Amino acid sequence: MSTINAPSYDPTSTAQAMAQKFTASMQEILTNQTKTAGATSSGLSKLSSAISAFQTSLSSLTGLGKSVLAQSATLSDTSIGTTTAKAGAPSGAYSLFVQQLATASQVSYNGLSDGRSAGGILKVKLSDEGAGTTTASFDVDLSSASADTDKDGKLSIREVAAAINRSSGNAGLVSAGVVTIGTEARLVLSSKSTGVANTVSVDASGVTDAALQTGLGTRSTLAAAQDAIVLLGGQSGGTAIKQASNTFTNIDGVSMTFTRAQAASENDIKLTVAGDTGGTISNVQAFVDAYNKLKTAIDGLVDAGDPTNDKSAGAFAHDAGIKALQSRLVSLVRSTGSSSLASYGIVATRDGTLSLDSTRLTKQLAANPNGLDELIGSASTSNPRGVAGSLNTYLNLWSNSATGQLKQRNDAVTKLQSTLSQRQTDLDAQFDAAYTRYLKQFTELQTLQSTMTSNVSLFDAIFSSDKSS
Repeated sequence: MSTINAPSYDPTSTAQAMAQKFTASMQEILTNQTKTAGATSSGLSKLSSAISAFQTSLSSLTGLGKSVLAQSATLSDTSIGTTTAKAGAPSGAYSLFVQQLATASQVSYNGLSDGRSAGGILKVKLSDEGAGTTTASFDVDLSSASADTDKDGKLSIREVAAAINRSSGNAGLVSAGVVTIGTEARLVLSSKSTGVANTVSVDASGVTDAALQTGLGTRSTLAAAQDAIVLLGGQSGGTAIKQASNTFTNIDGVSMTFTRAQAASENDIKLTVAGDTGGTISNVQAFVDAYNKLKTAIDGLVDAGDPTNDKSAGAFAHDAGIKALQSRLVSLVRSTGSSSLASYGIVATRDGTLSLDSTRLTKQLAANPNGLDELIGSASTSNPRGVAGSLNTYLNLWSNSATGQLKQRNDAVTKLQSTLSQRQTDLDAQFDAAYTRYLKQFTELQTLQSTMTSNVSLFDAIFSSDKSS
């Protein structure tokens, strides 16, 4: 009897190969769809970031109350202070004389000693003593539980100072410290804010220790609180502007911070507010750079790719909506006519990006300085105008968090990814079922083959024995 020759195989690997073959075509489709959905999600994230960055830049340059036109403010004597001007500050020249600076109040309480009994309430006040008005006040708890931090049953001057500083009502209004002169320790209080209305004083009538109450009843002035006084129009016949702060904003769009007062023998200083061409060029360049960054990002997302150079296509190479966004942005900056962005040196190149000719910009600013602001306009949502307004309004159709295209597309791709994930789970279950079925079949077949082979061997042995006899 001839031997039965059966193929040799492993049931486990065979079952796995058969199960893979069973699900291969479905897995390939699902893998490609999942890859595409992932690329779309990543592309939308990049697009969202690019649009957000551009709109943020646009808002900082042309938002509410802002303009690409820059103004400069200069003082004829920079040792007296510093000044800045907002874009809308009107040009002009002003004569000023800084008569005095605003100062903070600083007082000391002498004749105090450690070892005082805890208890009572100390009231700290900020006030305009000349006018008899109180600006602010707060209570300091000098009880043993609150002020006696070392729990020795007594109050030291430093514990009183610490209690003032950590009082919940203080909130940085007054700073308390201890200054030692010789053997005498003095409690020194300083107001945080300048101005005569912030003169520091204390009311110790609620303090229970008699010696501490007496010591806190006598005040020495180390620095008197005073208001700043600037004479608009100059020292001779100028109008006095008096206020608690050394920063003046009385001239529209201009902020001046003075650091020293002038002596009577000094000349008036001159404040000059004028157009800042260099600052304007920087602002326009920032606008150009921000636009080009957005344009480049979108170009990459819709790029058709180049298989010959192993360059992959962008995530939205075949997306008409994103290509429409790309085209619309280019059209919004390609203004035409006698007064256009190009006339101010902002030129759209063949690929749709922008370039800046600063020489042409400078020349046109000299001829018509306000024309640039009218052209670029404002990205303010309440009053959009010009190129910036058109760009921002259009991009809001994409970036709006509730109804924008990005929101709708993200929702759709998220739903698709969830569906694909469930389909993958179902396909994995099909694979497992097929593997189990094939493993059972091929294991049974292997067992049958083994049994048959054993039977053949047995028959060979029997019949071989018969022949030999």
